Amino acid sequence: MGKVSQKNNDTEENTTEFNLVRVKSTWKCKLPQKVNKDTVDCVSPAKIYESITETGTTWTVVSPIIFTYKVTETQGLLDPSNNTLLLGHITDPQQLEDIKISNKPIRRFIVIDQEVFKIYGIKLTKYLEVNNVVYKILALPTTEENKSMEMALNILNEVNNFSLDRRMEPIIAIGGGVCLDIVGLAASLYRRRTPYIRVPTTLLSYIDASVGAKTGVNFANCKNKLGAYIPPAAAFLDLSFIQTVSRRHISNGLAEMLKMALMKHRSLFELLEKHGCMLLDTKFQVDNSLYGHSSLKAASQATRIAITTMLEELAPNLWEDDLNRLVDFGHLISPPLEMKVLPALLHGEAVNIDMSYMVYVSQESGLLTEEEKQRIISCMVGLELPVWHEECTLELIEKSLQDRLKHSGGLVRMPLPVGLGQAEIFNNISYEILHRAYKKWCDELSISSDGNCDP
Repeated sequence: MGKVSQKNNDTEENTTEFNLVRVKSTWKCKLPQKVNKDTVDCVSPAKIYESITETGTTWTVVSPIIFTYKVTETQGLLDPSNNTLLLGHITDPQQLEDIKISNKPIRRFIVIDQEVFKIYGIKLTKYLEVNNVVYKILALPTTEENKSMEMALNILNEVNNFSLDRRMEPIIAIGGGVCLDIVGLAASLYRRRTPYIRVPTTLLSYIDASVGAKTGVNFANCKNKLGAYIPPAAAFLDLSFIQTVSRRHISNGLAEMLKMALMKHRSLFELLEKHGCMLLDTKFQVDNSLYGHSSLKAASQATRIAITTMLEELAPNLWEDDLNRLVDFGHLISPPLEMKVLPALLHGEAVNIDMSYMVYVSQESGLLTEEEKQRIISCMVGLELPVWHEECTLELIEKSLQDRLKHSGGLVRMPLPVGLGQAEIFNNISYEILHRAYKKWCDELSISSDGNCDP
């Protein structure tokens, strides 16, 4: 590009674009037309723009950050003959081969939810010992109430004592979404970024927390107020973990699956509408009695569609540069509701209450027919999800939406279904519609008459 003169506020500005090239062990600025790729080791995708005015010099750095991470569905993750947990995150074939022929033992630091450890601790320990792994297992009570910076610092203290190699020894997180979030944040802080691996053990984390880049802990009584966007090196998904999860937690995960169905995929909605009860009964496993192998087929289809649609929305917007996000459906009102009644509602349950109300907003706005609304609510009930809560007051809704304006560039950016499996973002839903929808929502879905239902 060379030099460019621009007029800016009556001050002449000369801007020069530089490429960054590496020669031997050092980087140098070079004008684009003077870069000879045959004489340099490599050319960085980063650029430096130098702007000179009468008042001084400004350097603008443009440095693309590229993350590569894998989401892998596997079976028998804790089978000693399956090396996915130890080596499945490695993308460089030469590095993988070097590790396999090396005499140096593999070292791994593992954080696991303590309830999960009670079930899988013996199996996990045997897996590590059969594979001659030097390991430290830290079992913690990773509940929403304990999702704090204090727990993250506790993890970091143990990681530091283990003397982790931040490049070659990823931290492994095994548990539900809370565990994955806390460990992800801790890893992002240790030596400014240490790779970590996610192993979800609940349905909710299987299709949601495991596949994105968000990490975080609760702070100042707000959900995930402290956090970072750092994706894992890999997420390893094994549906067999789901068989030990309670029916309520299966239902809890189905809420996030239903979210993606309503936003993007009518066939997924119809699958949940038709087979939701079977998925609850079989816990996404092969069932040899009532349902047979059809249960595994439905489970595989549902999880694959949910993960694919989630990745479609997350991958091009990992850092949420674009605030118009369909995946925010069900997350406008649910965070303060969830924190207010903690631990009465699970995350997916709070999300579903939010979605249920928004379905009424959508119908009241003329975006959904009455029949479509009823089908959605019936599907939610069939998935054994709550569709109303007395603490979800109009005051809470209005405050949540006002807070949304503050953190979303002055726009509410409300995702709403405009049909089954279709959605759009809206910024112009009036308070009159919100009030009418709220009254109808309460009248039709509340268990009993309650003062909170008065608009």
